[in-house]
Amino acid sequence: VEVREALKTNEQDGYVPVLVITAQPGHKLRALGAGARDFVSKPFDLVEVKTRIRNMLEVRLLYRRLQRHGNELEAAVRERTAELRESEARYRSLTELASDWYWEQDANGNFTKVSGPVLEMLGLRVDAFADGASIQENGWNEAERAQLRAAIAERRPFLDFVFTRVNVDGSEQKFQVSGEPMFGPACQLLGYRGIGLEITRRK
Repeated sequence: VEVREALKTNEQDGYVPVLVITAQPGHKLRALGAGARDFVSKPFDLVEVKTRIRNMLEVRLLYRRLQRHGNELEAAVRERTAELRESEARYRSLTELASDWYWEQDANGNFTKVSGPVLEMLGLRVDAFADGASIQENGWNEAERAQLRAAIAERRPFLDFVFTRVNVDGSEQKFQVSGEPMFGPACQLLGYRGIGLEITRRK
């Protein structure tokens, strides 16, 4: 028991195969409580002892293999996480370079995330986005909006969709948006995400 207690301070892993051979029933419980993996009662059979030793060594090898596999999985997860973060950073950077704003909507069409100067470009109130409300402003081309709503209703992505808005002063603004649906693990619609451009001057 004292030797087993001393081994605890020098263990490199959680499984050290210690076999106890004793003739005292009380010693078995003490040994197991101290961390012994198995015991053999005296008088013992040599074949039984060899079998128990073989079994403990097999368990140790399996334990070490499992531990190595766990370490490899942890390393793979860390590596994959770093790759995903780098990919996300690149995507964000490219999105910012290729568009005027990035947006996300929930399944009900409410804006949940908007980045970029879209508020100034669209001339919308801040609270139109702050509380997740939909854009309900006048001046939009209803035929174009109907096409966009139809694409969203069918869960289709849309690329470079152009829509128009007439301002109060009679001037016209043109915008180009691209979006794709987002789905959850159970294939349920989570919403849409995409990018937008103000293309009035280009047109």
